This record gives sequence, C-alpha cells and structure tokens, in this order.
Amino acid sequence: MTARRPVRRCPPLNRRGGFTFTDLLVTLAALSVIGVLIVTPIVAAKRKARLAQCTANLQQVSQAILKFATENNQTLPDVSADQRGDLWWWYKEPVKAYAGLTGASSAADKVFACPDDRGYTDPKPFHANARFDFTSYVLNAVNLPGMPNIVGWRVPTVNQPQRTLLVMEWTAHAPLSWHKSRTGKRNLPFYCDAESVVGFVDGHVSFTKIYYDGFDAAFTRDPIAGYDYKYSGN
Repeated sequence: MTARRPVRRCPPLNRRGGFTFTDLLVTLAALSVIGVLIVTPIVAAKRKARLAQCTANLQQVSQAILKFATENNQTLPDVSADQRGDLWWWYKEPVKAYAGLTGASSAADKVFACPDDRGYTDPKPFHANARFDFTSYVLNAVNLPGMPNIVGWRVPTVNQPQRTLLVMEWTAHAPLSWHKSRTGKRNLPFYCDAESVVGFVDGHVSFTKIYYDGFDAAFTRDPIAGYDYKYSGN
C-alpha cells in the first residue's frame, strides 16, 4: 500500500495587504483634493496681498501729485517744453521727488510699480519699461482734442474732486483688470466693469469698476450714471 502524498495547498491571498490600481486612483484623487484645499487659499492670499500693495503704492503716488500741486500754486502737472513723452506717463518726472525718489527714473522705482502690471503691447510691464517712464500708473492727462482730463487744472477749481480721477492704473484707460481679469493674462478684449485701482483729486483711493461702451476706450468719455468716477474736471 503506497503512502499518499499530502496535498500542497496554495497559501491564502492576503487581500488586505495588497495595493490595487483602484486604491492608487482613490489615493491620488484624495491628494488632489487636499492639494486644491491648500493651494487655493494661498493663491487667493497672494492675490489679495498684491492688490493691497498696488493700492498702497497708488496712494503714495496720489499724495505726491497733490503735494506737487500744493507747492505750485495748487496747480496739477501740465505739459512742459522739456517733457520727453506724453504727460499721462511723464507726469512722474516733476512729482517723483515728493514720493521720496531722486535721480533718473528706473525699474527700481517700486512705489510706481503695481505687482500685477503685465504691460500691454510690449513684452514687459509698464513699470519695467523706459518708454513709459517706469510706472504702472497714469495721470488723468490724455490731452487729445475732445478728451476729458485735468491737465494743468488748479485743484480748487475741479468740480466734484471726490469723483474726479487724478491718477490710476493704466487698465482704467482700457478698461481691463490686472487683479480680477476676465481675460486671463491677455490684454484683449476690453470689457465693461473691469476693476482698477484709481486715485481721486480729493486724495482717496479705491478699487472701482470702469465703464466701457463696447466701442471707445474708457478714457474718451465720462461714464454713464451709476459709476463713482469721472475723467472730466467740470
């Protein structure tokens, strides 16, 4: 009688110790959600900080312009013979000393730089561009025929100084927004109610919506009723 060999059985599968493809997908999805929950508040906080810095810078620039006016018979910057470019950019030259700057203008003039400035036609920000006198901010001084502006106005003669624009981000002339952009990093198309940081003749600064009629750049006319600003000094 021959001895029966014992049947060799495979060891039971330890299903709890394996890591399946499904487990991997679930883990990656969970990590993705956690990443979004962490990154989103950080991105929002950085965006808020850049807007706050831009607002603070424009407040200083606005005060520099008003100090210049105070020492010049209450008169705002006007076109001069030695001006190198358009006044709405080159107003910086006569007023920058009142913002604590000396010497030639440069990209190091941080008080004139909005952190979100992305420029327009040139592949670099306005505040890094000599063509725009190294500033993100423009004076309400587009003195073309028929354009509303306050070039050379005496401050006391400006009607509704709490509504009349003094200086602003370039985007208020489009309008676009560097801070709450509806076009991503693109500068076209222009759109109504784009928000820009703007300063007023009375000295206050705000983040406000800019009117666009769908045809003409914002600076070519005062807005319709319902907006808190105007370009004209009348």
